[in-house]
Amino acid sequence: MRTERLTPTLVRVVLGGPGLDGFAMPDSTDAYVNVAIPPAGAPYGGVFDPRAVREEHAEEHWPARRRYTVRAWDEAARELSLDFVVHGDSGVAGPWAAAAQPGDVLVFEGPGSGYRPDPEADWHLMIGDESALPAIAASLEALPSDAVAVVRLVCDGAEHELALDSPARLDLAWLHRTGDADELATAVAGLTFPEGRVHAFVHGEAEEVRAIRRHLLSDRGLARADMSCSPYWRRTMTDEAWRRVKRDFVAAMDADVA
Repeated sequence: MRTERLTPTLVRVVLGGPGLDGFAMPDSTDAYVNVAIPPAGAPYGGVFDPRAVREEHAEEHWPARRRYTVRAWDEAARELSLDFVVHGDSGVAGPWAAAAQPGDVLVFEGPGSGYRPDPEADWHLMIGDESALPAIAASLEALPSDAVAVVRLVCDGAEHELALDSPARLDLAWLHRTGDADELATAVAGLTFPEGRVHAFVHGEAEEVRAIRRHLLSDRGLARADMSCSPYWRRTMTDEAWRRVKRDFVAAMDADVA
């Protein structure tokens, strides 16, 4: 339907039309869809079944699969918003979003879901970067007015920050990358935690997520069940290279602190 450049590297794509008939959101703030973006010159139409393509076409024609958080679902307007991180021509989904025009088609499956802020928690800790921003923003909007949220986000500079709204009491700080990959971990280690049980959401770059997970479980004594933790991407790796090693990385990360 339309696109919007939110920051120099973040593009919002708003989807609509009859292709969304039957779409229903789960009760989660990190609901996601699995998009399928065909390569240039693909020998099939814009509307396709990803499974059928894999069965009927050579691998070089298979669509690239990526997972994106649902930033917003407008039930009345039947419009679905997805936010894409764009770094020039790097990757697959980012360049697609940057070039998207009204009338373009995006094939996806879902939505799936996982995390929603635990209403029984005493406070909430949300840590991430641009890739986790849609889920964190949606989570903050879903918190009640008596909730407490401590949020630390890393980005490339002030022009990459977004205003985040929440009914909750919000302790938000943006960190700017300086070439030191430990900004987020250092910030979390320096926090004075509020009293009570925390429910944590830690998503973003793989090594940063791993270090923060280790700190929260080992040094802060969080229960594994009180944490949603996932590495979305890995510094120095392309999307495809990361997808090939992600399963092993997650297994090793989980083995750090069971």
